[in-house]
Amino acid sequence: MQFCELTEKEYRAFWENHPLKSFLSAVEIGKLKKLSNWSVSYVGVKKEKKIVAASMLVAKKRHFNRYEFYSPRGYLLDLKDEELLSFFTKELKKYLKDKKAYVFRVDPYLIYKERDIDGNIVENGIDNSSVVRNLTKLGFKKVPLNETEQVTWMFSLDLENKNENDILKEMKPNVRNIIHKTEKFGITVKEISYDELERFQSIMEETGARRNFAIRDLTYFQNMYKLFSKNNEIKYFITELNLKDYIERLNQEKKEKEEKVASLSSAKYNDNQKQSLINEITAIDKRIKEAEEIIERKKQDIITLSGSMFMLIKPEIIYLSSGNYEEFMKFNSQYLIQWELIKYGLKNGFKKHNFYGIPANINTHPKDYGIYEFKKGFNGYVEELIGEFELPISWHYKLIKLIRKLKK
Repeated sequence: MQFCELTEKEYRAFWENHPLKSFLSAVEIGKLKKLSNWSVSYVGVKKEKKIVAASMLVAKKRHFNRYEFYSPRGYLLDLKDEELLSFFTKELKKYLKDKKAYVFRVDPYLIYKERDIDGNIVENGIDNSSVVRNLTKLGFKKVPLNETEQVTWMFSLDLENKNENDILKEMKPNVRNIIHKTEKFGITVKEISYDELERFQSIMEETGARRNFAIRDLTYFQNMYKLFSKNNEIKYFITELNLKDYIERLNQEKKEKEEKVASLSSAKYNDNQKQSLINEITAIDKRIKEAEEIIERKKQDIITLSGSMFMLIKPEIIYLSSGNYEEFMKFNSQYLIQWELIKYGLKNGFKKHNFYGIPANINTHPKDYGIYEFKKGFNGYVEELIGEFELPISWHYKLIKLIRKLKK
């Protein structure tokens, strides 16, 4: 086996066909990092001139003229092959010492232990504890969950060998009903172009301010679009509602219910049905009034409800970012966006719809449990990755860790 530097072309070809590939280990993410003054290189292992292992390395100078090296969603190799893992790690460590590294970080796109929809470990399921043990033997240190850079817990839905009816039947009934209602209301899902990304950013800023979390700036979303859109690997969507059409639909529904009430006889056994219909008519009147008030307040007929960002790199679609205008959350348009992308995945040969991040240890009902409940409604399963690891390269590692701890 031979440890060597790889060209971008060699790395991309290997990444394209590797089972552990992720959008985060794509060449484009390296190019994104370069815009933030990280350097990028590619290394690997060749066996009989064939690449059997690879990693994209991004590096940035830190304290004492020493460098932090990181392989986003690396390594790309058979992590259960102890000989290959050991050889690559030891040779990489030598290579990084020459590059004045003090630490190497890695967070493989590998399941730790298979879990079910409720986050419980599946008996006799996937178990990659041996990989964690082997990384530890090689000197890697597990990074605490609250300090990891990337998502460790996710929620996913298999699309392989399924059709739209299969997916709908397996959803929770309330989610299926919400989707039907959004379609009935006339909510539309619109893919937006580069020039419209400010609309998406505006939604994200409102959401971040409301929920008290940091939001990427517009430049990030623009750069991601420029890097990934040429291969149709990224899509941004917004949902819209034409309020005049919505009011017309409501008036038509109201008319049908009024006719139904009028058709019922005055017999006692119709009282409950009549009252139920009257209550529904009252609710429709309320929605009509609310819609009219929005038109008056906004001085426009078409309103934007929500937005979402997706990465589309086979075999999976990843739901990466999203936001909603608070006053329009009652329209539940995010359910419709998910459904549209699930249908897209089915039609275009994707094997998985990855709803992406959920709180860790979900079966203990942690904070933000509602994020998981939203995703769980579509059916699927919890995925826990093996997490992030650090490999100390020089004695500066402990000193720099101490400095960062004191700064915090």
